[in-house]
Amino acid sequence: MRRRLLISTLAVAVAAVLLLGVPLAFVINRLQVSEANGQVRRDASTLARDLQARVNSGLPPNAEQVARSLPDRYVVIRQYSVGEISAGKKPPRGGTLTGQAVTRAFSVTVEADDSALDALQARALLGISALALLAVAVAVALAILQARRLTRPLEELARAADRLGSGDASPLGLRYGVPELDQVAEGLDDSAQRITDLLAAGRDFAADASHQLRTPLTALSMRLEEMIAAAHDPDVVREEGAAALAQTERLAEVVGQLLGRVARRSVAGTPALASVDDVVAQQVVEWDPAFRRLSRKLEVTGEKNLHAYVTPGSAAQVIATLLDNALVHGAGVVTIRTSQTPGSVVVEVRDEGPGVPRELVPRIFERSVSGRPGGTGLGLALARSVIAADGGQVVLVRPRPAVFAVFLPRDNAGIGGEPVVSGPA
Repeated sequence: MRRRLLISTLAVAVAAVLLLGVPLAFVINRLQVSEANGQVRRDASTLARDLQARVNSGLPPNAEQVARSLPDRYVVIRQYSVGEISAGKKPPRGGTLTGQAVTRAFSVTVEADDSALDALQARALLGISALALLAVAVAVALAILQARRLTRPLEELARAADRLGSGDASPLGLRYGVPELDQVAEGLDDSAQRITDLLAAGRDFAADASHQLRTPLTALSMRLEEMIAAAHDPDVVREEGAAALAQTERLAEVVGQLLGRVARRSVAGTPALASVDDVVAQQVVEWDPAFRRLSRKLEVTGEKNLHAYVTPGSAAQVIATLLDNALVHGAGVVTIRTSQTPGSVVVEVRDEGPGVPRELVPRIFERSVSGRPGGTGLGLALARSVIAADGGQVVLVRPRPAVFAVFLPRDNAGIGGEPVVSGPA
């Protein structure tokens, strides 16, 4: 590309020099010829006037002496009453410049050799040629600089595009002051940012899927263990089998919601009016065996017959996350308390454990923040993002003992006002 730029610039420069230089040389040549002829005519006119002035003053004309006043000219003076004299060397034929002047008593003819004119024209052409070569040299130098200025960014953009194609999504971060090149650089940076976002979204989806599937799988595993332990009692096996089937359906629903999130939520995932009592009761059925196994109790208090607008399964996922945290991090009795504010239905989950460490309170809902070694730190962050999609909120009401509250909108426009956090019972 650099060679093409140089060749094209050189061609433009040569064309411009020819278009300007040739007419300029022609005009200068004509001006020099016209000036030389004019000078010869002026010489003849001057001699004729001088001779006539001497005669008019009563002086002898001294034509020969006057003629010698132009040593580089061939002068012929004809005095009508006397005769003709000449002075100087007659120039060769075919290379003569001639000027003539006439007065009452004289006729003066001046001839000059045009070799001096040829030398003058040659110098003029030489000067024009030198200027033309200088213009071409300057054009080539500017073309080299411009080619470097353009090809270097293009090479960098090509390398950046190659890196982007190989999976390196680091942005270029350079601008060149050329609008077209800057537009390409901005497009590559935007593409790099989109690829980075897509890769991050893929990693987040994998982590979210792993965390969200762990809870229903754990519950399903506990149901199957209950069935094995009660294999001698058909009624218990039937009851636990039904619970396991419900948990399997719950697991399928979670998978569907995860895939729906990748598809940016389909119409089936829009919020709908749901019974909060049923959601809480479902979670109690799923989690009560896990708490009983650790000799802990799971209680439900508060108002009944509450309804909220949520996506099917979203409220269940969030409450399951809070119960899982209470099971792993808390202690004693875990209480689910339901209430309502003017714009929200509130579901609180509290336990009697040591609560949230003081240093983690401001960051408890951030990703990768966990209260125990080896934890993923995804649960609360994921719960907040899931319920926020329905216009709800998850907040930490009290750090010690821990009290978390889920605010679910009571109308399909989302939370009607600022959530009112109820105090601990």
